[in-house]
Amino acid sequence: MIQPLSGAGAHPPGEPPVGRPQTAPQPLTPQQRTVLERLVTRIIALSQQPGAGVWAALKHDLGMNNDQPLLARHFPAAEQNLQQRLSQAQVRHEPRQVLQQLTVLLQHGNNRQAVSDYIRQQFGQTVLSQLTPDQLKQVLTLLQRGELSIPQPVQRPATERPLLPAEHNALNQLVGKLSAATGESAKLIWQSMLELTGAKHGAPIAARHYAPLTTWLQARLMLSRESAPTLHSLQAALKQPLESNEWREIGDYARQQYGALPNSILTPPQVQDLLNQLLMLRCDRVRKEVSHRQEEHVRQEVLFGPIMAPLNQLKERPGLALIVVIAVIALLWLML
Repeated sequence: MIQPLSGAGAHPPGEPPVGRPQTAPQPLTPQQRTVLERLVTRIIALSQQPGAGVWAALKHDLGMNNDQPLLARHFPAAEQNLQQRLSQAQVRHEPRQVLQQLTVLLQHGNNRQAVSDYIRQQFGQTVLSQLTPDQLKQVLTLLQRGELSIPQPVQRPATERPLLPAEHNALNQLVGKLSAATGESAKLIWQSMLELTGAKHGAPIAARHYAPLTTWLQARLMLSRESAPTLHSLQAALKQPLESNEWREIGDYARQQYGALPNSILTPPQVQDLLNQLLMLRCDRVRKEVSHRQEEHVRQEVLFGPIMAPLNQLKERPGLALIVVIAVIALLWLML
């Protein structure tokens, strides 16, 4: 006759096999508790789970009630369980961390357009959330190494019209953020903007100054968070990156005024002074562009005005235009 096998059946992790003499339960040693607490702390940091939830899930996996204390005999199974949970949290956390780093870099210069062009060409995607973890890491690495082609932002022709309400509100929001970050009053920031753009007292800011002012405010805000800014930091903070002639002029100015090289650490007043110089440089360039377009328009009016005036009259009187066309055709036919 077949005899049944003797021995213990299945039992919860950490519990002694059935039939083994029971001994007084031993609490976790200080060293064991420290090991488990460190693992739980790392899991919380990566997963944003509440600590109580992690401990409750651990006890559930060990077949324990939530009000039961962990004992020394539970330690091996508890450590293994938490190590597995930590590994899972690390796998899930890495893509979030990469995406967070990318999000910060996308605010610099025209990086957003460069990344958008790259992922559309390489992966056929239009948003970062559709990329795999490996693809996200590849984009981040290329951006950090400066290996992506950064296009210059498309600049609209500057005009002499005043700022639209939406443009003024956008600048006002940036002024508020900068004021909160630096402690400088919003009134003084607006006063600096007016002085640097050369706006007359009481006159509205021209729309041609909107792009340079936006770049100035965003760069000041980003660089206020930098602990050791350099000229390279300034370049990275600009929505419209420095062109080669601007880099040369700002670099020369920094070297002459402060003896600063591209990698030299700049003080906050030096950073603001360099940004002010750049704003005045760009405002002056835009002013010259507008002036050039106006002069060109006047020149064309002088050259082509006498010719265009009759044509415009014919355009307004289709009947007369038809008669003129017929007369020209008839004249050409007679000449042939």
